[in-house]
Formats: sequence, C-alpha cells, structure tokens
Amino acid sequence: MVNKEQLIMLGRHIKALRKAKKLTQKELAYNLGKDQQSIQRLETGNVNPSYIYLLSIANGLEISLPELIDIK
Repeated sequence: MVNKEQLIMLGRHIKALRKAKKLTQKELAYNLGKDQQSIQRLETGNVNPSYIYLLSIANGLEISLPELIDIK
C-alpha cells in the first residue's frame, strides 16, 4: 500500500529530475500532452500515478522507469 509520504518522496524526486533536465513544469507537461497542474499535483504528492503515467514521465525526462522511481 502506498502512503502519502511515499507519494511526496516520489514527487520530490521527479521534481529534482525535471530540474536537472532544465525543464519547467509547463514544458514537461507539454511534452507529455498534460497540463501544468497535473505535473504540479504529481510533484507535490497529491496524485497516485498509474504505471502508464510513470512511463510517460520517464519518457518525457528521457530516463528509464527504474531511474524515475528510484527514491532513496
């Protein structure tokens, strides 16, 4: 079972990866065909993303899915 803390950690990790790629939320959202608010909710841990959504985020960041979900 995923808890809120894990979603927050995942969101922070995704935000750090996005910033390392020098992308804004709006740019990443555009690349994924989403809106900026969707990325904001993800990065703040306010959404439990599906497997397909995580795959699209990984593709949008040009990284592997394991790298995307590797939160330590």
